Amino acid sequence: MNDETNNHHHCGFAGGRVKRMFTLVLLILAIFLAVKTINTIKEYRFIGGGVSATNMITVSGKGEVFAVPDIAEFSFSVVEENKNVTDAQDVAARRINSILAYLEKSDIKDADIKTINYNVYPRYEYETKECSNDFCPTGGESILKGFEVSQSISVKVRDTEKAGKVIAGIGELGASDISGLNFTINDEEKLIEEARKKAIDNARKKAKQLAKDLDVKLVRVVSFSESGNQPYYKNFAFTEVASFDGDGVGGGAPEIPTGENKITSNVSIAYEIR
Repeated sequence: MNDETNNHHHCGFAGGRVKRMFTLVLLILAIFLAVKTINTIKEYRFIGGGVSATNMITVSGKGEVFAVPDIAEFSFSVVEENKNVTDAQDVAARRINSILAYLEKSDIKDADIKTINYNVYPRYEYETKECSNDFCPTGGESILKGFEVSQSISVKVRDTEKAGKVIAGIGELGASDISGLNFTINDEEKLIEEARKKAIDNARKKAKQLAKDLDVKLVRVVSFSESGNQPYYKNFAFTEVASFDGDGVGGGAPEIPTGENKITSNVSIAYEIR
């Protein structure tokens, strides 16, 4: 009887273990399927994810942000000519150094001053041969007359109210071709993001209204594109340095209003509908 009893208990214990193992396997399988289902649902919600959409609507949105510029940018050149290239370079270097010293006194940092072009050109003039004894020879020759040295520099003025004074100062020191005065914004990316958000909100409102009018439901975003988020800068071109030298009408440094810059974002969003 003892052996039979022991065998009975042993079989019952083994059967219990099998049931527990089977239950554990079922539990693991259930958890796996649940996680898989959740991930599939999440993937389906991704932009362009899941099964390709067959019914769609596409809406556009526009966002604009205005901001006062905090940087003035311009460029200028120094051009010198001499029969000897070394002399031309020396004169140009002295003039550039005096302008750089003035910019330093005006609290312009070295990092905001950059040479964008430096050239040395030989200058030729075409001369025809003189006539003699009623005979005029044809043709002529190019004669070297000297060398031209030019250096162009770009400058950032981080105090926009000083831009006019700085331009007048470098003009008095011999700078020429002062041009490209742009008023820009230091932290552009933040403003671009703000304009994009406004554009997306604008497109979303349009999509909801359109879905309501069509009596359909918006399911998910299937595509997104953006364009036109480049800032619009005000530009001032200066071609006459003489107007800054104090001899013109009114004299002194010019007053240059900065106004506001506009940053625009245009987006296009496609929604799946049902």
